[in-house]
Amino acid sequence: MLILLFFIALIASFIFSLGGVGSAVILVPILISLGIPVNAAKPIGLFNNTISLVGASVSNIKHKRLDFVMGIPIIISSFLWAILGAYLSKFISTRVVLILFIAFLLFSGSMFLFHKKKQHEHYRNDIPYVKLTLLGSFAGLLSGLLGIGGGTIISPLMLMLGFHPKKITAITAFVVPFSSFSAFLTYWAMGTVDWKILIVVSFAGVIGASLGTMFMHKNLKPHTIKKILAVILLLMAIKLALKLL
Repeated sequence: MLILLFFIALIASFIFSLGGVGSAVILVPILISLGIPVNAAKPIGLFNNTISLVGASVSNIKHKRLDFVMGIPIIISSFLWAILGAYLSKFISTRVVLILFIAFLLFSGSMFLFHKKKQHEHYRNDIPYVKLTLLGSFAGLLSGLLGIGGGTIISPLMLMLGFHPKKITAITAFVVPFSSFSAFLTYWAMGTVDWKILIVVSFAGVIGASLGTMFMHKNLKPHTIKKILAVILLLMAIKLALKLL
């Protein structure tokens, strides 16, 4: 079982790091399908997000790909709202939240797939603090509620705001560990953590995410990254929809 989980986490972290997002969104349902309780699966997925994307961020910082200033308002707001989201998960129907999230994923995936930069339009380099704070708050809230990290929410919204896809992947890889870790601590306080599985999954996550980040920056163009993000988001929407049936 642990060997299987290692390779699942390795592959998932590699694929999802191409878009700068955490793999908890796919790891959590896999863990649940393997018989791990929901309240134990969520903190494992969130901690994997934290550890794996820290490795990706180290690579981004080393190669000067990360805009720290742009990430600060998203980090602060998502960190705080993820705690609230994790706490509120005890009172809100998971089915209702999943339905809303599936709709958002379908919209976001379609944005990445069909949104095209207009001719002569340039990617923005300014920092709209209020919009980024609201974005981080929304991402953190859903991250805490679902136990999946907020990368899949942050990425499409930043694309809509006009930022460069590679800048987006670096920002999300930097932000998601903070919101994931705050939600992880909240779930840990409310339940139990299987530390053996958590360590194995997280170790695989660090390797997979580091390799995925290096591959993405060396071999992929912005429009290719957008298509990868679109496929990831749409697949997640389908996965969650099937779970509701």
